[in-house]
Amino acid sequence: MISSGGDSGLGGKLNKISRRMFILSTAKVIVFGGIVARLFSLQINENKKYLTLSDKNRLREWRLPPVRGDFLDYFGKVIAGNTEVYQLHIVPEEVNDFKALMVRLKDILNLSEKEYVKIIRKKQKQKPWETLIISENLSWEQFSKLNLYLHELDGAKPVLSISRSYPYKENLTHVLGYVSRASVSDLNENEIIKNNHVPGLRVGKIGLEKTFEKDLIGTNGVQRYEVNAYGKRINQLDHVDGVKGKNIRLTVDVEVQKLANDLLRDRSGSIVVMDIFTGEIVAMHSSPSFDPNLFFHGISNEKWKEIRENPLKPLLNKTISGLYSPGSTLKPLVALSALENDVISPDLMIECRGKMELYGQTYHCWKKEGHGYMKLRNAIKQSCDSYFYEAARRLGVDRLSLTAKKYGLGEKTMEGIFLDEKKGLVPSTKWKKNNLGRGWVLGETLITGIGQGYIQTTPLQLCLMTAQLANGGFKIYPKINLNESKDSLEIIKNKILERIDERKESQLGIIETGKKFLNYRVDEYKPLFRNQENVKFVLEAMFGSTNEIYGTSYSSRFDDKKYQFAGKTGTAQVKKITEEQRELDLKTSEIPYEDRDHALYVAYGPYANPRYAVSIIVEHGGSGSVTAAPMAKKIFKLVIDRHDLREKNRLGKFINT
Repeated sequence: MISSGGDSGLGGKLNKISRRMFILSTAKVIVFGGIVARLFSLQINENKKYLTLSDKNRLREWRLPPVRGDFLDYFGKVIAGNTEVYQLHIVPEEVNDFKALMVRLKDILNLSEKEYVKIIRKKQKQKPWETLIISENLSWEQFSKLNLYLHELDGAKPVLSISRSYPYKENLTHVLGYVSRASVSDLNENEIIKNNHVPGLRVGKIGLEKTFEKDLIGTNGVQRYEVNAYGKRINQLDHVDGVKGKNIRLTVDVEVQKLANDLLRDRSGSIVVMDIFTGEIVAMHSSPSFDPNLFFHGISNEKWKEIRENPLKPLLNKTISGLYSPGSTLKPLVALSALENDVISPDLMIECRGKMELYGQTYHCWKKEGHGYMKLRNAIKQSCDSYFYEAARRLGVDRLSLTAKKYGLGEKTMEGIFLDEKKGLVPSTKWKKNNLGRGWVLGETLITGIGQGYIQTTPLQLCLMTAQLANGGFKIYPKINLNESKDSLEIIKNKILERIDERKESQLGIIETGKKFLNYRVDEYKPLFRNQENVKFVLEAMFGSTNEIYGTSYSSRFDDKKYQFAGKTGTAQVKKITEEQRELDLKTSEIPYEDRDHALYVAYGPYANPRYAVSIIVEHGGSGSVTAAPMAKKIFKLVIDRHDLREKNRLGKFINT
């Protein structure tokens, strides 16, 4: 019984051992099977995934900044282009010891303590995975030195990038605008900027740079490199070129633009030159200006403060955003409106005694002793205020308002091109009631008739008004982006004749319904006049104002008929003149700068065969005849001398001058 019990106990132990061995063996099989299955999964099923991860450790891809399209002037000169710059980038999370790296870079690049601290602060504001730009404009010596020590600089990436370049500096700033680093709002508002974004990408902030951003930006290039375990590039594997942005050719002549800048140097104001038939803007300068190159690599606080706090307001594009009383430059339009509405005739004679009384209020003429008896032509020629008080009284502000708006005042002229353009203001009885809650009074009509009071215009609007008078009274639209299909003058004049015929047919009720011209806007070149003889009368009176004795701009005339032009001076008050100040009769130089009148001038030329219109305003320049008209003389000389070159380019015989 003892032996039997022993066998039974031994058998139980063996069974336990067998079961344990079985369980252990099964577990081994399961574990081994799991390992095999996992290896199979890793090597077969997930082969591509881990091959890709392996390649990511071995390969690096850099997106290159897109190459921005150029701006060209009318003759093909690059007025905004690109230059190569050397930069240094770092992605902090890819750096083992950022502090040690920065200490080494400080030594290699000779960074000042201020620059060093600025970089550290910039890093603290960014996410670890965002690229930190250490330097945006390295010299060739610095770039070469970095590459020499690159094996010591774990995580440092020397980059060849593109910088915007404005070779004519302040001459075209208010036309082109400038580029600066893309902001969060830029990325959120523009999908194209977002898709092409790389660290340090610059985009248009104002002007045409911003307007044509989608055309200019281009697409990214890509570089792929093989790197070693330390991330150092050891072999370039691939390079995909990006697509450069579209080049945009403008109507502007940079030589005329430079002259406008020179004429307004150290002054505040604007000069605009426009083709009276095509609407092409030949020059459009606002002064003072600034160098847009300052904004590419980040303008210093000191320089930005200097520009921002300049009392002459260099940041304001005065051509499209400056609002001014037109003064006597409005008188040709007042005369035209009065003639078109049959409230006066050219033979109407009015006596100017130097002032007139109305309901106890005195309205002065600029000529203290008066002009004597005047007819309309002489009143325009000598800019008699008394005559235009009476003409405006008979006309009424509402009819004047309709004519002014028809010729381009009080409305945006380039909407969608310059985003900061202002409408200005052409007042009417309804406008005052709706906006000021008061009724219109007759005295306000009188001062509106000499371009004072509520009326506010931009220099571009005054140039458009003059151009539409000079072309015979036909609607045009200002253009600054040169269309590839450029019509000759003969084609344009044929379109004008068609418009006249169309109006005659319309008056007879036989015009085809919905007739439109396919190659220009529906109302482009439509007649703005009722009787074209009225337009011709006003233009001829402007000739007298410039080319006949007693004309207000007679001293700025040309004797050579090739250069003769016709114009109208304007002097706009910036504050009410007291009787005491009127009696003192101070010279402009004796009046405080901010109290001086604005000097204006509008003109067209050459008179024998008109083609260009000019508007000039010099803030606080005093008299238009003394300050602004002599500038127009220099402008017309250059524009007319360059006219033949411009026409050859229009016909496809491109000349880079």
